[in-house]
Amino acid sequence: MSTAAGLPGRISGFVQWFVRTPWPVFTLSQLQADIIGALLVLGFLRYGLPPEDRIELQKLPTLNLATFAGSIVLLFLIGTAISARLLVPVFRWQRRDGLLTDTDPTATALARSRALRTPFYRTVINLASWCIGGTIFIVASWPVAKHAAPVVAVATALGATATAIIGYLQSERVLRPVAVAALRGGLPENIRASGVIGRQMLAWALSTGVPVLTIVLAVVADKAEYLHGPPEKLLNPILLLALLALGIGLASTLLVAMSIADPLRQLRWALGEVQRGNYNAHMQIYDASELGLLQAGFNDMVRDLAERQRLRDLFGRYVGEDVARRALERGTELGGQERDVAVLFVDLVGSTKLASTRPPAEVVSMLNEFFRVVVDTVGRHGGFVNKFQGDAALAIFGAPIEHPDASGGALAAARELHDELLPVIGSAEFGIGVSSGRAIAGHIGALARFEYTVIGDPVNEAARLTELAKLEDGHVLASAVAVSGALDAEALCWDVAEVVALRGRTAPTQLARPLNLAAPEEAPREMSS
Repeated sequence: MSTAAGLPGRISGFVQWFVRTPWPVFTLSQLQADIIGALLVLGFLRYGLPPEDRIELQKLPTLNLATFAGSIVLLFLIGTAISARLLVPVFRWQRRDGLLTDTDPTATALARSRALRTPFYRTVINLASWCIGGTIFIVASWPVAKHAAPVVAVATALGATATAIIGYLQSERVLRPVAVAALRGGLPENIRASGVIGRQMLAWALSTGVPVLTIVLAVVADKAEYLHGPPEKLLNPILLLALLALGIGLASTLLVAMSIADPLRQLRWALGEVQRGNYNAHMQIYDASELGLLQAGFNDMVRDLAERQRLRDLFGRYVGEDVARRALERGTELGGQERDVAVLFVDLVGSTKLASTRPPAEVVSMLNEFFRVVVDTVGRHGGFVNKFQGDAALAIFGAPIEHPDASGGALAAARELHDELLPVIGSAEFGIGVSSGRAIAGHIGALARFEYTVIGDPVNEAARLTELAKLEDGHVLASAVAVSGALDAEALCWDVAEVVALRGRTAPTQLARPLNLAAPEEAPREMSS
C-alpha cells in the first residue's frame, strides 16, 4: 500500500522536475522537425511538380489516409519512447543534481555518454522512423501516385534528410545546458561531436544540397518521361524550390553560426577577465567538438596561469617583489656581484621576556604588526626587507634594483620607522642602525636551496649600530659614511658625532644621529626588561 500510495507522488515530482528541464523543448523540437520534413515532402508533391503530375492525396481512400496518419502518430510515439528509454540514466543523474562525483561511477559515466550522444541517437531514430513511414506512405498513396512512385520515394528520402539535419542542429542547441553539466568533469576521450566543418557541411546539405538535388531530380524525371507535363511547367516549381532553399539556407546558416559564435563570444569575455587579473573566469564546455576542446584548453591554461600567479605571489612574499621579478625575468644562478648598498637593521628589545609572560598568539600579533610597519616604511623609500631574523629585520637599499639615493632612502626610512614604531611597541623597545658601502649581493646557498642576500661589512656595521642604538635615547644610529653618501636633503637631517669602536670591527665608526625625532608617548612598556 505504501508503494502504491507513493507512486502518484513520485510521478508528480518527476513531472514537476521534467518541465523545468530542456527535455520538453527537446521533444517539441523533434515534433517540429518531423512536421517541417513532412511539409517539405507534401509541398513538393503538391506544388513542386507540373499540374499534370501532381499527386492529389485528398483523393486517397479514407482508410488509406487513416492508416497512414495512425502509423505516423504511432512511429512518433515509438521514437519518443525509445528516446526516453535511452535517456533514463540521464534523468536519474540529473535528478541527483548532476553530481559527477557520484557513488556509482559506472552509472555516472553512462549518463554522461548518453547525454552527449543524444543528438546522434535522435538522428538515427528520425531516419529509421522516416524509412518505415516513407514505405507506408508509398503504399498508402499508391492508388493516386503509382505513376510517380520513384518521385515519391526520392521526395520522402529528401524529407528524411532535411528532418534529420534540422533535428541534429536543434538538439545540439536545445540540450546545451545538459552537455555543459555532462562536460563539467572534462571531455570524455571516446566521445566527439560534429565540429565546425561537420556543422557547415550539414548546413550546406540542408540549405543547398537538398533543394538543388530536388530541382535536379525534377529535371531528370522530366527527361526520363516520368513526368507528363510540358517542360515549361517546371519553371514555377523550380522557382518555388529556389525560394525554399533561400529560407532554409538562412535558418540553417543562422543555427550553425550561433553554435560557433556563442563559445567564441564567451571566449572573448573570458580573455578580457583574465587580462584584468581575474583567474576564476572559466568557460563552460558546450560540446565535445573542437570548440569544446578549445574551451577545455582555455580552462586548463587559466588554471595553470592562476597556479603560476599564486606561486609568484607567494614567492614574492617570501623573497620580496623585486627579487622575485628579477628572478623570473633573468633566471637565478649562485654567486653575486659587488654593489654600493645601504643597509638598515631594526631589532626589538625584550621580546624574549615578553614571549615568556604573554600568550603566544598575542606575541605573534605584536610581531606581525611590527614587521608590517617595517615592510611598509622600507618599501615607501625604495628598499626591500631581505629577511626576518626572530624579532629583527634586515632591509637593503640599492640591490637587487638600483636606487638613485640608496643611503638617503635608508636614512629617511630609519627616521620614519622611529616615528611609526612608537605607537606600536613603545619608545624604548627597539634599535635601528644604518650603514652603507660595498657589499656582495646575490644568490647564496646550494643549487637545491638558496636565497638572495647581501654579505659584507655594511651588514655587520648596521647590526652593531643597532645594538648600540638600543642604549640611545633616540634608538636610531647611522654611520657618518652613510650620511655623507646621501643627498643634501636627507644628509641635513642628521648630526655627525663621535667616533667609536664597534664590537667585532677593527676600523672605527663615526656615528650620526637624526635631528628632530618625534618625542616618545607614554605607553605600556611590556617588552622592557
